[in-house]
Amino acid sequence: MSEAVSTLDGWWSLHLLYNVDWTSLRLLEDSEKDQLIGELQSFLERQEEVHKNKEGSYSFYNITGQKADLILWMLRPTVDELNKLELEFNKLGISDFLIPSYSYVSVVEMSSYLAKDSDEDPYENPYIKGRLYPEVPKSKYICFYPMDKKRDLDDNWYMLPIEDRKRLMRDHGMIGRQYAGKVKQFITGSQGLDEYEWAVTLFSDDMLEFKKIIYEMRFDETSARYGVFGDFFVGIHLPAAELPAFFK
Repeated sequence: MSEAVSTLDGWWSLHLLYNVDWTSLRLLEDSEKDQLIGELQSFLERQEEVHKNKEGSYSFYNITGQKADLILWMLRPTVDELNKLELEFNKLGISDFLIPSYSYVSVVEMSSYLAKDSDEDPYENPYIKGRLYPEVPKSKYICFYPMDKKRDLDDNWYMLPIEDRKRLMRDHGMIGRQYAGKVKQFITGSQGLDEYEWAVTLFSDDMLEFKKIIYEMRFDETSARYGVFGDFFVGIHLPAAELPAFFK
């Protein structure tokens, strides 16, 4: 049996994606729309307070393309809090006009592939704490996608010796470092929690950077030989102040 790698786990993660029922929404009077929009704005403002207090984080974006219209990503210390938060969102009036299109449950994760031996409690390391309990940026663009590592005959990631996996992940990580300052990346683990094994959420002020980093990583052995990817969702930041223009 190949040696499993240990992980450090942080905040729980929930990606919610919706399509807007524009046909039904157009039938409402402006005053009714204003009430729904104001309720949603209040919800997002509460998430912003949690974000500022470093008790969780969130992002809200308008998806480009036909797979969805909106993505709401929420992070909280416990899955129970996320469950209550999802229920709170579902009870908003605007939810009557939102059609769920996709969701993803996971937890912010750091693997020990690149960890150095130390007696220090990793959860007290400021760098690691910043990765496990992140402040999600308000970048202009988002890119979200789930992924697996392949389990296929000779191309079985989980049958590789741990030293080989460490080497491959180290080489893989070197590509990502070249995009420091251009792309912010968050990895969440979902083994036993959702359909895929990980989710990747990227932020940038230039959407073209998503294409560049993902294309370059395709040539790295970790992705080229062992990567299996789900759908990609990209979108544009939707601040609470811009909701009236979006929904009207």
